Amino acid sequence: MLIMSAYNKTDVHPLTFILVGIPGLEAAHIWISIPFCMFYLLALLGNCSLLFIIKTDSSLHEPMYLFLCMLAVADLIVCTTAVPKLLSLFWFHDGEIRFEACLIQVFLIHSCSTMESGFFLVMAFDRYVAICNPLRHSTILTHSVIGRMGLAIILWGTTLLSPHPFLLSQFPYCRTSIISHTYCEFMALIKIACAETRILRAYSLIVAFLTGGVDLILIVCSYVLIFHTVFHLPSKGARLKTLGTCGSHVCIILVSYTPAFFSFLTHRFGHNVAPHVHIFVANIYLLFPAMVNPIIYGVRTKKIRDRFLKFFSFSKPLN
Repeated sequence: MLIMSAYNKTDVHPLTFILVGIPGLEAAHIWISIPFCMFYLLALLGNCSLLFIIKTDSSLHEPMYLFLCMLAVADLIVCTTAVPKLLSLFWFHDGEIRFEACLIQVFLIHSCSTMESGFFLVMAFDRYVAICNPLRHSTILTHSVIGRMGLAIILWGTTLLSPHPFLLSQFPYCRTSIISHTYCEFMALIKIACAETRILRAYSLIVAFLTGGVDLILIVCSYVLIFHTVFHLPSKGARLKTLGTCGSHVCIILVSYTPAFFSFLTHRFGHNVAPHVHIFVANIYLLFPAMVNPIIYGVRTKKIRDRFLKFFSFSKPLN
């Protein structure tokens, strides 16, 4: 058992943790909260608008847009799990978070982030089928298949990340109840546990590889096959038009994976990186993709852009 008899119940299960925000920048919290709040509001507006537009327009009930809806829901859950408490901390100095709420934060943020990676993968698969096997696209990616793929990703993320809060709840936290972060992040809790955490750290690395690592490898393989097909098309115009259908997907992958991998690597290996850099990157990883993803698809995808402009400008129906 991870629980040691030498620690009493209060040590093992503190009633509350104290979030301190960004260590060393406490005086600037109110100013830092302004862009964070703006990013969050834009993420809410963008993703909710995207969901509404796709839901109400039957012409957008295609595989890529349905997967985009799943991604938007995951983005909303991730940022809504973290940001309201972050703003409460920055605006009202309310850093207290109950032990159980802290574990729920860990689970929701990490499991939904894992699901986001899975949605990127199935979106890459959709692009692969659409470009490499276009005649069978509608028969391969039916609505029932899309639903099963989405459910499989949700179950995969939930199953892999469920042990995290359970195992974290077994550790004694006798060193301190102060978390040097803006939200309950897995590695931040590991650092204040006064018990052997090598097994859980190893499990976390395995989970990261089985989700983000494997997903990224498969996405790269999909695009290798896509590029192979595209560069065998007869005309330059056809090649550019086909590649253009992948542009939005490639952009959101770069926007999401870059801060995710930087945050993951610096937490585990970047011992010389300043703590406030860790925390800034971790918050950017949660907020920035959720804000930018609907903007990228809204700007680059004509169908969504037209419906968005029609909805907000009350223009005449589009042909």
